Amino acid sequence: MGPLPPESAPVVAAPGVAAPVVAVPGVATPVRRRLPEILAPAGDRDALAAALAAGADAVYFGLDDGFNARARATNFASDSLAEVVAWIHRAGARAYVTLNTLVFEPELPIVEQLIRRVAAAGTDAIIVQDPAVALLARAVCPALDVHASTQMTASSPLAAELLRGLGLARVVVPRELSVDEIRRYAAGTALPLEVFIHGALCVAWSGQCLSSEAWGGRSANRGQCAQACRLPYQLIVDGHERDLGDVAYLLSPKDLVGLDAVPQLAELGVASLKIEGRLKAPHYVATTVAQYRAATAAVAGQPPPAAPVPIPLDEPSLHIAYSRGVTRGFLAGADHQTLVEGRFPQHRGVPLGRVARIEGSSVLVAPDPAQRLVTGGRAMAPMDQAPDLDARPSRLASPATGIDDTDPRTRVAPRAGMGVVFDRSRPGEPEEGGPIFAVDDAPQGHWLRFGRPGPELANVRVGDLVWITSDPRVTRAGEKAAEAGRAPLGRIAIDLTVRGVVGAPLEVVAVVTAGRGLSVRATTATALAAATGAGLLPGVIIDKLGALGGTPFHLGSVDTADLAPGAHVPVSELKELRRTLVARLDAAITRVARPIASASVIDELRRLGPPLDHDPIIDPIIVPLCRTDAQLDAVLEAGAAEVELDWMELVGLGKAVARARKRGVRVGIATVRVQKPGEELIDQHLAKLAPDHILVRSWGSLAAFAQLARPPVLHGDFSLNVTNSITAAWVLGRGLATLTAAHDLDRDQLFALLARAPRGRIAVTIHHHVPTFHTEHCVYAHLLSTGRDYKTCGRPCERHEVALRDRVGLVHPVVVDVGCRNTIFNAQAQSAASLVPALLAHGVRRFRVELVRESADEAARVFTAYTQLAAGQLAAREVVRRAAVHEQFGVTRGTMRTLTVLR
Repeated sequence: MGPLPPESAPVVAAPGVAAPVVAVPGVATPVRRRLPEILAPAGDRDALAAALAAGADAVYFGLDDGFNARARATNFASDSLAEVVAWIHRAGARAYVTLNTLVFEPELPIVEQLIRRVAAAGTDAIIVQDPAVALLARAVCPALDVHASTQMTASSPLAAELLRGLGLARVVVPRELSVDEIRRYAAGTALPLEVFIHGALCVAWSGQCLSSEAWGGRSANRGQCAQACRLPYQLIVDGHERDLGDVAYLLSPKDLVGLDAVPQLAELGVASLKIEGRLKAPHYVATTVAQYRAATAAVAGQPPPAAPVPIPLDEPSLHIAYSRGVTRGFLAGADHQTLVEGRFPQHRGVPLGRVARIEGSSVLVAPDPAQRLVTGGRAMAPMDQAPDLDARPSRLASPATGIDDTDPRTRVAPRAGMGVVFDRSRPGEPEEGGPIFAVDDAPQGHWLRFGRPGPELANVRVGDLVWITSDPRVTRAGEKAAEAGRAPLGRIAIDLTVRGVVGAPLEVVAVVTAGRGLSVRATTATALAAATGAGLLPGVIIDKLGALGGTPFHLGSVDTADLAPGAHVPVSELKELRRTLVARLDAAITRVARPIASASVIDELRRLGPPLDHDPIIDPIIVPLCRTDAQLDAVLEAGAAEVELDWMELVGLGKAVARARKRGVRVGIATVRVQKPGEELIDQHLAKLAPDHILVRSWGSLAAFAQLARPPVLHGDFSLNVTNSITAAWVLGRGLATLTAAHDLDRDQLFALLARAPRGRIAVTIHHHVPTFHTEHCVYAHLLSTGRDYKTCGRPCERHEVALRDRVGLVHPVVVDVGCRNTIFNAQAQSAASLVPALLAHGVRRFRVELVRESADEAARVFTAYTQLAAGQLAAREVVRRAAVHEQFGVTRGTMRTLTVLR
């Protein structure tokens, strides 16, 4: 197992940084300060080697067997995993394997066997999304650490403490949390925290994005994200298109750069700083790892650690390696004006200026003051006054790069060999770019001369933005790091205790400094003799036993207090002793000794839940989920016996509960989909309304309501992402009456779950607009105001209805909840009407019909049609036809293939 555990990651773990320390009796040795590990991505072997050479404390990667959230990465073969893990351990790092997707019922035996293979290879930890994978790992190999992926949406300390029951050793907190919220999170859980510190940002909460599933049948929860957030959209306000000029990528965040937050996160005890990028090149991995290693060293007052090859540590190189623009994400709190820039969705690098003149093959680039707008870097300042509603201009004139090019730390001068792109920022238009052949400075800026290959300057216009997108110096450093990382790096510090007396063999005990007591022992073949000279002085011992070049080790301290003076042994014996120690240390750090269960544990885990053979005796019920007063009144008039209320901003919710209860109807209330630290008050408010049941949408809310002295009936919603019987058994065991099947399931996968889950305990949503994105970023605040957050935005959501039109003309509603989070619902309704008879046969009794912006007449029509279907009074085809009457964009089966609808 890995020699450098997270809680003792050293400040310096690179060769040549510190001289060996000789222990002196009575003098205390230096104490190493605990710092967050730097956790690097590795999509292939080159990236892995670059990460190790740059000094990563741990590396995370996926297997080509699947079940990891980056299916498009090259990944690693599981049959060579033991060799890869040994390589990582010899570099003094830890190996984390990502098994961070949802698992379908037929795949449980495959995942169980994969966990055995991962455990046998000596992997230090697995990163998981699905509770079933955590439970399988704990049962198969209790010594294998399990980390909760950000895909698990453990968004609050209440959630973390609930999920700790899965046997977790660490939780990856969501990217949407600020440093202050992470501090509150850490105070509320015993679990160590891992924080994303750099890289691409998903606009949706991890684990809660269904856009790829809804629009392409390739789920992000299965590692097949289609990056719908990087596509252009048009803003529709109150039914009319709003002209935003060249701002089209309304859901594409800039990239996170968290260098400024490193000291705060280290101070509050975060265990790990995670770099995103398993699809990135080696030069990106090497550059980011080196820069964040330097940042953590600076926290301890240390110089940047040495690396086997030079890696640029200037800030422009960090952005040139890969950047869609710079933002601090949510680490400094919400800032809806800076998270999404909107003019491009791809790599841009560092801004250089604008085209001022074109002459032949040369372009004059002049500095552009607009490109100096700082929106995510060190100099960003908060707005000091609230804006007027709708004061935002229709055309955004200046790009928010997030890079302050007036700061010498971020300024870059163009050089021959660098790559540039001419940014016209009009969706669909090809961009010109290429390498610079020569640079001539001019009073107005820089003349850039191009050749072949190079840009077609006929397509470049005066005024186009110019970005530096590549630098051979950065690329070559990554390539050299990828070469160096394949050789022994000498990163593992060992402390030697040397003891012996004349007439006995010389004994040396080597202890891996950060290895939790990992040690080996060796002795000379011959006894120590009396020296004719000075004998074995510390310098001789350091010279001969510390000659560890070409090995995974370097010398830390040497203790010779128990070595008798005047003793001598031949130098050849010392060299042989060193070789023996190295061989034994190598075997120790790569040895795997952990019990692994050989028999299947799947049935045992299924039995943790309610009995499987309970046959429901209740009649089927169609439960309408309403979001407006008009919808509620309509379904009450249509005879609903039970309703669920999703008052996304909670305004008027108490009156709606009272109105439904007055009609003798059972009332349920939906929680918000995400519970952040401090938002427990929302659940307390819902509890005070005394509903008949709660529709639980987050792990934190489940924990909050389950711990009440007299909790209401609890029903779990789709957002808990239950896709298999093991997870279903565990979740139902936490106090739920039913849980809703995840939207990632297709027909066959759903029925496979139902065949193994307790009958009558699985609910199914049979009509809804899929909530494609659930995002902390507020489209209303960004595009209808100049405010950073709810305090300064003027709350345009209370006066306007917003939707987004995609490339094919579908218009997707955007709805705001009480936490100012946006849910973007699919334009097309999805129906499972044709499955209802089979679902009834499988014991399903609870069906949900979800409404978004339907009118009262539309709500009544849909609810009545599905009620008649469940009663056997209406055919599925007729149900769909009635629903489609008011659906502008039709009705589909979603993952069940598109329906042919009579219009």
